[in-house]
Amino acid sequence: MSNWRELSEFRAMWSLVMFDLPVKTPTERKSYQRFRQALLNKGFVAMQYSIYMRFCHDAESLETHVKFVRSILPPKGEVRVMGVTDKQFKRCQVFVGCQPLPAETAPKQLEFF
Repeated sequence: MSNWRELSEFRAMWSLVMFDLPVKTPTERKSYQRFRQALLNKGFVAMQYSIYMRFCHDAESLETHVKFVRSILPPKGEVRVMGVTDKQFKRCQVFVGCQPLPAETAPKQLEFF
């Protein structure tokens, strides 16, 4: 039975947070760690060094996470947030060395009746 709110590859989103923060001074390192830890506490996972990702059910959820990132911005450095659909994200090609690997998949969803 299909639900109108069923996740679609075009409705579901991935939030990507990419950052380049200074870490030369103890204060800058502390700011970097606070920012990184806040992302982890909010459910983001490391995709690569300084690139964190989080699955979002829809564009509204993505916007909520963009507002969260905006609220924890460190005083220095550059932070970018990008949203891509699950369909676009699945087209990502991942290589470790010369070996291709599958891209990450969306988490399993719970269904309530």
